[in-house]
Amino acid sequence: MITRAIWKGIICIQDLKIPVNLVNAVREKRIAFNLLHASDGTRLRQQMVCSHDDQPVPREHQIKGYQFSRGRYVIVTDKMLRQVEPETSREIEVREFVPSDELDPRFYKHHFYLKPAASRTAYNSLFTALLETASVGISHWAMRRRTFVGALRAGRGGLELSTLKSADEVYGTDELWFRQVAVTEKELRIGAELIENLATPFHPEHFRNEYRARLWEMIKRKAAGEKIKVVPFPPKEPTREDELVR
Repeated sequence: MITRAIWKGIICIQDLKIPVNLVNAVREKRIAFNLLHASDGTRLRQQMVCSHDDQPVPREHQIKGYQFSRGRYVIVTDKMLRQVEPETSREIEVREFVPSDELDPRFYKHHFYLKPAASRTAYNSLFTALLETASVGISHWAMRRRTFVGALRAGRGGLELSTLKSADEVYGTDELWFRQVAVTEKELRIGAELIENLATPFHPEHFRNEYRARLWEMIKRKAAGEKIKVVPFPPKEPTREDELVR
């Protein structure tokens, strides 16, 4: 079930305004553990300890600092942080449109659905135009005291918005070991046959996190009082190179 809207905004493309609700498109599911005292099973509490005198430091005596060289810090106060916060706005400003196939998947970060918050006419028009032109809108907006750059695109069920990493967060491929080499017709045929043999439509419901499922099952059985015997995954040997081109 899709959760409720986490933010309300307005898609702005020059004079066009489309009110929308931002909804999380994905969620992370993981099993979290608490640290307990081994002797009595009570939960442990984290403390911040001074590395100089080894004494706990209460929250009211803690400040933020950025280390710009070894042992030297720039002190940053909450007032200083407020001075650089973006202005409050509800606008998702689309500044340019680019072909969707030019946007490298490595730049995608977080994903949201955009639900129409008013008349669907303008919303549907934009959705259809993005779909027909295979374009994404590079968008800028401010939310929760941060600025974002994102990709507005037509998804399967409506408009979607994905935040994008900045250029300095993505490694280039110039120094990778891979380089293209000549491939024989036989090698190409073998590779094509491997792909054809396993070709199938994508069904995400067929996949699950096997480790998380095994861990959760073990926890439930342990909570029910059963003694657990751990069975490890059998190791798999990688295919040898000479077996790939037989």
